[in-house]
Amino acid sequence: MTLNARVPVADAVRERRLIWVGGAEEMARRYPRVAVVLPYPFAMAALPVATDSTVYGAVFLTWPGTRPPELSDGEREHLVSACERLAVRLERAAAAQLPVHPEPDLLAAPTIGGVAGTLGALEAVRMAARLPYGLCSLDLHGRVGFANAAAAELLGVAVDELLGTHLWTAVPWLNDPVYEDRYRAALMGQQTTSFVALRPPGEWLSFRLYPSRTGLSVRITRARGVSRPARTAPSADETPTRLVTIQQVVSLTGALAEAVGVRDVVDLVANEIAPTVGSQALVVLGSRAGRLHVLGHRGYPDPRVVEQFDGMPLTERTPGTQVLRTGVPAFLESWEQLQRLYPARRATPDGFAAWAFLPLIASGRPVGTCVLAYAEPHTFATDERAVLTSLAGLVAQALERALLYDAKHRLAHGLQEALLPRSLPALPGFETAARYLPATRGMDIGGDFYDLVPSRGTAAAVIGDVQGHNVTAAGLMGQIRTAVRAYTAVGQAPEEVMRSTNRLLIELGTELFASCLYLRLDPARECAVMSRAGHPPPLLRRPDGRVRVLDLAGGPLLGIDASAAYPTTRVGLPPGSLLALYTDGLVESPGVDFEEALAGLGRHLGEAGDLPLEELADALVRHEADAEERLDDIALLLLRARGA
Repeated sequence: MTLNARVPVADAVRERRLIWVGGAEEMARRYPRVAVVLPYPFAMAALPVATDSTVYGAVFLTWPGTRPPELSDGEREHLVSACERLAVRLERAAAAQLPVHPEPDLLAAPTIGGVAGTLGALEAVRMAARLPYGLCSLDLHGRVGFANAAAAELLGVAVDELLGTHLWTAVPWLNDPVYEDRYRAALMGQQTTSFVALRPPGEWLSFRLYPSRTGLSVRITRARGVSRPARTAPSADETPTRLVTIQQVVSLTGALAEAVGVRDVVDLVANEIAPTVGSQALVVLGSRAGRLHVLGHRGYPDPRVVEQFDGMPLTERTPGTQVLRTGVPAFLESWEQLQRLYPARRATPDGFAAWAFLPLIASGRPVGTCVLAYAEPHTFATDERAVLTSLAGLVAQALERALLYDAKHRLAHGLQEALLPRSLPALPGFETAARYLPATRGMDIGGDFYDLVPSRGTAAAVIGDVQGHNVTAAGLMGQIRTAVRAYTAVGQAPEEVMRSTNRLLIELGTELFASCLYLRLDPARECAVMSRAGHPPPLLRRPDGRVRVLDLAGGPLLGIDASAAYPTTRVGLPPGSLLALYTDGLVESPGVDFEEALAGLGRHLGEAGDLPLEELADALVRHEADAEERLDDIALLLLRARGA
C-alpha cells in the first residue's frame, strides 16, 4: 500500500496524527475505498509510530460498531502516548543497532496441540468430541485451531486436514467470497453471524459464528427446511447475498477511471450502479453560485420533475440541498417520511416512493448530490446504507475529475476561438474557407493558426504552427498572429514581415519555435508573393485540375536565428486556381511517409477540387475529423482565385 493511498493508516503516517473513524457511515463518507471492501459495523483508529525525525510505521486498532462513536480524551491520550513510547524504543534500538524481532500473535487462540496440558483442557476436548453438532475454532487470521469429529464428518474433511488451514480453503465448496465475507463481518463487527451453505450434492449446512477478541467459534449443524436447488448463479428475481460484489466494485472502479466528462459519469451511474441497487431513476446535482444545478438525470418520465431542482437556492430546506451542505446522506423510505421530515418542501410527487440522497464528497468537499429513486417504499438496512455511501464516494472522485475536465475543455475551446478568426473577411477576387481541428491529447488546444488580412487593395494570408498543444503554445500563437497583422498593416513586404516576426519571437525569450507561410495576394496581377519559414509547402490546383507541390524559397523556423533571411517566390494564380495551405498535422502521422501522405492529399484535391469550397474543406479533413485520436492539431486554409 502506497503512502499516497486514501486509507486511514496512510493518512496517519503522512499527517503524523491520530486518525479516528467512528463507524461504518463515517468510513463510507471519508474512506470509500475501505468501506466498499469492509462494509461492516466497526470503528477504527490509526496512529503513526514516529519520532520528530523518523517515521517507523503505524498502528491501527478496531472496535465493534456498538461502541460510542467518539474516542474519550483518556483513550486518545493513552493511544498517542503508547505509540510515542514505541517509537522511542525503536529509535533506541536503531541507535544501538539492536535487531527488532516480530512480536508473537498475542491475541491468537492456542492451537490444539497446546490445550491438552491440563486435565480440564483434556476433558473439554473430550466433551466437544461427544457433542452431536460440529464445532470449530478459528483464529484472527481465519485458520482452524480446533475441530471436533462431528465437524469433520459434516464438512467431509479429516480433522488433520483442517487444522492450521483456512476453513474456506480446506473445504472446496466453502471457497466462496460470500462465506469469507461472513467471517470478516463477525470478526470486524464482533456480532454473531450465520449463513447456510450447500454441501454437494444436496445437503444444506448451517454455520453460526460467535466472535471474540481472540477469534471465532463456529457451530455447524444440518439446516432444516432448506429446499433451494443447487445452482451456480442466483436467479434474476432473487436478492443477492451482497448488495455489490467485489467483481462489480472492480468493474465499477475501472469504468469510473475511464469516465471523462460529466455526461460519462451520469451514464455510468445510470447503467452500472442504479440497476445493481434496485433504483429506477436518478438525478446528479451540482452547485454553482449558491444554487443547485442538474448535471444529468435518467428514468424520470416527466423532465419537469427534475427541472424543479435546477437553480434552487442552497438555503432552501430540501433533502438535496441539505445533503449537499452537510455531507450527510439522507435515506427516505417512503413518501410519508419525506413529507414528515420536509413539510415545507414545494415539490410535486415524482411518481417514486423512496429515495437515497447521497453526498458526493471528493478531496474533503462536496461536489454534488446523487439522488436514487425507488418505485416502491424501500427499507435501507445498515449495510446497504454503508455500501451506497461508499459507492457515492467513488462516484464523487470521478465527478470531480469530470467537472475539471469539462471546465478545462470549455476554457480550451474558448481560448482557441478567441485566438483564431471567428470568420474570414471577404477578399476581392478570392473565395476562402478554413478548418481547424485540435489534437485529442493534452488540452484540446494547440499552436496552429491561420488568418486573412485585407490591405490596400491587396490581401495577405498566413498559416503557421507553434510547437506544442498547450496554453503556452496557444498564447504564443496569438502573439505571432497579432504581429503578422500589424506588420502587414504598416505595408511591410512579405520577406520583411517574416524577418520582423522572427526577431519578435526571439526577443520574447521563449524556447518554442514556429513554422509559418505568408502570402501577399494580388488579384489584379493574378499572382501571389510567398515567403516560407520551415512550413510544409502549399498545394496549387490549376484550372485544368492538375495539382502540384509548390517549391518555394524560404528560411529556417521562426525563433532560431535572428539574422535569418526569408526570400520570396512569385506564383501565378489565374482564375480558377486553388491554393491549399495546411499544417503538418494533416499529412504527418506515425508510420506514414510524408511524401506519400502529401501525394495522397494532392490526389484528393485534384479529384474533389471542383466542389464548393466549404464542401471541399470538409472533404479534405474528413478522415482526420472522424479519427478517434489525433496526435497533432490541424489547420487548413483554401483560397480559390476568381479573377479581379
